Formats: sequence, C-alpha cells, structure tokens
Amino acid sequence: MLKEFGLALTFLTIMPLPRRLTAEARELAASMAWFPLVGLFLGGLLAAAALGLQPWLPAPAKAALLVALLAITTRALHLDGLADTLDGLGGGHTRADSLRIMKDHSVGAFGAVGIALTLLVKYGLLTGLLETGQTGFLLIFPVVSRSAMVLLAYLSPYARPEGGLGEAMTALTTGRIMALAGASAVVIVIVAGQWQGLAALLAAALATLGLARYFRHRLGGVTGDVLGATNEIMEIVALLVLSGWL
Repeated sequence: MLKEFGLALTFLTIMPLPRRLTAEARELAASMAWFPLVGLFLGGLLAAAALGLQPWLPAPAKAALLVALLAITTRALHLDGLADTLDGLGGGHTRADSLRIMKDHSVGAFGAVGIALTLLVKYGLLTGLLETGQTGFLLIFPVVSRSAMVLLAYLSPYARPEGGLGEAMTALTTGRIMALAGASAVVIVIVAGQWQGLAALLAAALATLGLARYFRHRLGGVTGDVLGATNEIMEIVALLVLSGWL
C-alpha cells in the first residue's frame, strides 16, 4: 500500500524520495487509487502557500505564484501532455497521424497556444477565488482533476497498438481501483468544499465521460499524453464550478 502511494507521488509530483522504486505494470495501475490523495497533497501545498503569502501580496500576484508552484511541483508533466495532445489533434488528419505527432516531444503552435491559454485561465480563476477568500477551494481542484484521470483510464482502451507508458494505466485499472479513487475523492471534496466540491467533482466526471467518447472515436482510445491533458482540462472545469461560473 505504501509502495503504491509512493509510486503515485513519484509519478504525479516532483518529490524525489520514492523515485528509486521500481514497479510492475499492475502495481503502477494500482497506484492510481491514490491519485486523489496526491491531489490533496498538492492542494494542501497551494493552500499553505496562499495563506503564507496572504499578508504580503495582492490576489493577482498570489495567483501567479500558485500557478507557477503547481507547474513546478508536477514537473509540468500534464502541461506537456496537453501540448502533445493538442498538437496531435490539431495537426493530424488521421488517427495514425495524430498519434505520430503526439509522440514527437517538440511543441508546435497548437500546443504552445494551448499551454498559454490554460495557464491564463487558471490564473484568472485562482485570482477570483483568492479575492473572495475561498482559499479552502484550493484543496479541491487538484483532487477532482486527478480522480478524472483515473476515470478516463478506467473507461478507455490504450490507443497505441505498439503499447506505451500509459498502457498499464488503461488496461489494468480495475473497478476496485476506480471505486477506491472515487470514494476518496468524494470524501475529500465534501469535507473541503461541501456541495460546491461535490458539484465540481460531478461536473468533471460528466466532462470526462464526454472526453472518453471523443478520444475513443478520434484516436481509438487514450495515451499518457491524453491523461495529462485531461488533468489540465478538469482543473479548469473544477475551478469554473468552484468560482460559480458553471
């Protein structure tokens, strides 16, 4: 159990200690049950930073630092996945073309614009939360987005016939793993955000169902890049709900 949590922490954050761990594919999939708790860890860092900066900086400056902190603590892993996914979807006319482009780690126009817009939207939404004193909601949106990754992996086949890093997460994510991740996410968002937190989780779940259907049609399933892109999208969905825009 501790090993699985260490794997989840290693995969989703910059934390160095567990990186020496090695894992079989089934253990990597099992670590997804811990994704919402890693999201809570990240949300706790953001909330602590916001409270620590409270006496010194206005809300816009704090929001910019929180966006930077989240990118640094996650190694910009999901932003990279978003860029690769958008480049593939925007530049590929066929399923094979899209998957080939996504495998190229250079960032194209679609990816660069996508990253810029994503960071800008997060900045604006976080500014609004901080200006209204809703610091507790910082605990919620990383939980919601990371639980959405588990749901998408559970619902979707792996898109690449040759296999890849994300294959274990899609092929071996069981109902039990999904149930554990979902239950922990529900508890966290209700405790931290009451009905607003639950609304954010439900909105992200519905959006994830739509993405699962889209990516199955467009790419034949999902990849690790798609899972990362989904995290970024669902962070924004959760922040929109928590800000009262959805």
